[in-house]
Amino acid sequence: MTDNAIRDPQTGGFDAAGGEPELDDATRRRNRTALVLLLAATFTVFLNETTMSVAIPTIIDDLDITAAAGQWLTTAFALTLAVVIPVTGWLLQRLSTRQVFIAALVLFSAGTLIAATAPVFGVLLVGRVVQASGTALMMPLMMTTMLTIVPMSQRGRIMGRVSIVMSVAPAVGPAISGVLLEAFHHQWRGLFWVMLPIALVMLVIGVLRVPNVSELKRIPLDVLSVILSAIGFAGFVYGLSSLGEAAESGTMVPPWVPLVVGLVFLALFALRQFALQRRDAAFLDLRAFNARPFTLAVIMLAIGMLALFGMVILLPIYLQNALDLPTTTIGLMLLPGPLLSGLLGPLVGRLYDRVGPLPLVVPGSIVLSISFWLFAFGLGVATPIWVVVLANVLLGLGLAFLFTPLFSSGLGSLPPHLYSHGSALVSTLQQVAGAAGTAIFVALLSIGMAAAGETDVTVASPEQIVAGVHQAFIVGAFITLALIAVSFFVRKPAVQPGMEGMPAPH
Repeated sequence: MTDNAIRDPQTGGFDAAGGEPELDDATRRRNRTALVLLLAATFTVFLNETTMSVAIPTIIDDLDITAAAGQWLTTAFALTLAVVIPVTGWLLQRLSTRQVFIAALVLFSAGTLIAATAPVFGVLLVGRVVQASGTALMMPLMMTTMLTIVPMSQRGRIMGRVSIVMSVAPAVGPAISGVLLEAFHHQWRGLFWVMLPIALVMLVIGVLRVPNVSELKRIPLDVLSVILSAIGFAGFVYGLSSLGEAAESGTMVPPWVPLVVGLVFLALFALRQFALQRRDAAFLDLRAFNARPFTLAVIMLAIGMLALFGMVILLPIYLQNALDLPTTTIGLMLLPGPLLSGLLGPLVGRLYDRVGPLPLVVPGSIVLSISFWLFAFGLGVATPIWVVVLANVLLGLGLAFLFTPLFSSGLGSLPPHLYSHGSALVSTLQQVAGAAGTAIFVALLSIGMAAAGETDVTVASPEQIVAGVHQAFIVGAFITLALIAVSFFVRKPAVQPGMEGMPAPH
């Protein structure tokens, strides 16, 4: 601790001089409670994000809808995240920790109840949108709170726990969904009825126990920024989502139209933020990208999420349609990789605190790349189950050595006044990368299958499915080579919270 460190009595966070305050026992207990509750709640809402991928075929049959309509259960969720998450950069400065936590869980619980009781597809879709609104608030809240109350010297260890949420929850969603569908005899509403009491318990505990650790600021809401952000991110994510649908069956609107509209509005949004930053009133402060460690971390996290979500969408299709495995078996096969990633998270965090990111992210990116090359050339019509499990375990191992160091080095390079903005930027770009991964891999699957004579996975032969999977994973394997190249430039941030190194508000 530095001699001029001054403890913030309200948050227990960092002082203006950059020291790490000595906290009393009550503050430590309060901070620990906040982190545990936020981690548990975030895991719950992120787990829900990918449970639909396995349940969509059952919902299509039960509600008598088209496959294109069924995909909107995931597309609408991603669109809502893309629209709402950028708002959290502003929201986290206007509302207290407890208020944002309660709002997130109320929205998520309400959406889950609506979905569980939905009599028709339209109501189910509304439920997913409301769920996504709550999910969008939770991740930036957790990241900002962690940065506020955890000293720099301990962030790697805590980020190891955060990485469990980031890598394990989305990856095990399809696996858990498959097991629950079997248990409920393919009654998809059971997925929501299981999630609802968990969310309600989290909400009650949050009302009673979540402390306020944030410092509020009265920053006006720039309505123009909200509009530009909503149209820009929604258009771009929708365009990405349309790529896969267009490759499979065609769309009324060519995917390039929403992509171009989204990019134009995102450019206008960026110009608006540059103007607002001059008077420190940015809706989403882009000065976070002035920190080189943050920019590099965002690039690598985006590539990692693209790979993860591509695998999450593609591997169940291969296992179900090419190998003809039941959903329970698929779920069990997909569990070891994410579980290993979660178990290694705290260990990798402690290693980061000792040795920094470089000795971790380089081997992590190499292992992740090896897993994709194994997926690309190891999957066939008679592939042994152990090959798939091995490749998935290698993927989990690689992600474990990537996510924790990247979050720690990237967000740790920002000064306190950019914590909420940095968290919102990371969460937003993760969702965009996830949508891109899903769209690119589905499109490549369809292209590869079309070359083999079929585009519909429900009627394609195992050989045609394998042709599409090979096409998608080999492109993904080449993408992971970029991850290896960038990993050599990652360094531990030299800037301590509160110290100089980036322009502070005037």
